[in-house]
Order: sequence, then structure tokens, then C-alpha cells
Amino acid sequence: MIREINVDNITENIKEMCIEANYYLSPDMKKALKTAVDREESKLGKQILDSLQDNLEIAESDMIPICQDTGMAVVFLEIGQDVHLVGGDLEDAVNKGVSQGYVEGYLRKSVVKDPLIRENTKDNTPAVIHYSIVPGDKIKITVAPKGFGSENMSRVFMLKPADGIEGVKEAILTAVRDAGPNACPPMVVGVGIGGTFEKCAGMAKKALTRSMEEHSPIPYVRDMEEELLEKINCLGIGPGGLGGKITALSVNINTYPTHIAGLPVAVNICCHVNRHVTREI
Repeated sequence: MIREINVDNITENIKEMCIEANYYLSPDMKKALKTAVDREESKLGKQILDSLQDNLEIAESDMIPICQDTGMAVVFLEIGQDVHLVGGDLEDAVNKGVSQGYVEGYLRKSVVKDPLIRENTKDNTPAVIHYSIVPGDKIKITVAPKGFGSENMSRVFMLKPADGIEGVKEAILTAVRDAGPNACPPMVVGVGIGGTFEKCAGMAKKALTRSMEEHSPIPYVRDMEEELLEKINCLGIGPGGLGGKITALSVNINTYPTHIAGLPVAVNICCHVNRHVTREI
């Protein structure tokens, strides 16, 4: 049975989600930060984490952005194959929602029309949109505004198959070590392993939207997530990059089949707010 969905519904939801993601920290991130305060051993680290908690409470109560960098809107659309979209163009609808959300929510407009000419688009469009077709008659929308302090710390490593799992671990640790304080720790580390150059980068980005309370269903990957989190938190970078135990809140890894001659690894780091909101319509 085909289900019709008007694209105006998508516009309205994305408008609300852009504002929600920037004003309110997701419940999983709130819980992770609260746990981090209890686990941090450094006095200065605890003070920084307490200040971050105060900032979150002020943002929520006063309805102002958690961070001045309200990010470039990244939108994941999982579209049921039994959905028939009506009422206009889907991509236009998404960008209209982003525009309305950033203008009506008084969120900083950070997108430039051309990467070299650098003229601001004045409404934070266009978004970066990832589409996938899935079974069913619903649309799952995830909006993940991405600030560029952490985005600029992204890395892609085209490893040799012989580098193996230890080479992958060292690449991830290298990316985090090189990022240091620039990614606004405590951070969430998204990782994509496999596929091709662009596939692993997309997986790393999507990994950041996973709930902090979930781990990979693949046993060896789950073990690697836990091992890397422990090793990252031994680097001494700490909250705000000023030293301490809590450098990262989570390491989320996605994998995909790859070519016999390659081992692509992407690392996409996000700051302590790691904004993401998901809705289903």
C-alpha cells in the first residue's frame, strides 16, 4: 500500500528539529555528560564539565543556542519505498525547513554559497543531505547540525590491508591526538571502516548520530569501541583540552565491506554537544 506524504510535513519537522537540536541537548548526551562529571579525576576537568552543564541548563531555560556555532545542517533521510512524496520537490522542502529553522530560531548563519568566493547565504542553506531507501511507508529524519571546530579535525586514512586492526586503532588514536583541544572535548568519535573513500566518511558521520547508550552489534567492533575509548581517555587531553581523564564520551564505529586492496578508515569527531534529533513521520 502506497502512503502519500506531503513535503510540507517534512519542511515543518525539519524547521522544528533544527531549533530543537541547537537549544536542547539530546537525553543520551545529557546522561553521558553527567556520568563524565562523576568519573573525571582532575579538579580543573570537573570545573569545566560543571560549567558545560550550567551552559546547557541556561540554553534550555532561556531558549538560546547551546553553542554559538550552530553548525551546517546535516540531514539523514531514510525514506520508505512505499512512500509517495507529493506537494513539491523533496530537496527544496528540506532546505526550506533548514532556512525557516535558522531564521526563526535566531541561529547563526554559517554557510557560504561558494567555497572560495565566501558569500554568506544568510539562511544556513543548503543542507548536506544523505538519502537512503528502506522498506516500509515511513520517513525517518535525523538532523545533526555540525560545528566546524570539530569538523575541521576530520581525517581519512587509506590504509593497506596488511595494516590490519592494529593499524586501524593507531589511525583513530592519531586523529584524536592530533585534534587535541581543537575539537572542544570531551568529544564523541565517529568512525567508518571499509567501503571506499567517500563511503567510510559517510559512515563516520552517521556514527555520531547513534545513541550514546548503544554499541555496535558486532562483537569485535564493540570490543574495539570500548578499548579505544579507554585509550583515548588515557591521552590526557581532558575537558576543554586542559588535562584530565575524560577526553571522549564515546567511540562509535560503523563498518562496511571493502575491496581486497584497501582498508579505508574515516574519523569524524564531534564536540561535547554532539547535536542530533530524530523523528519518524
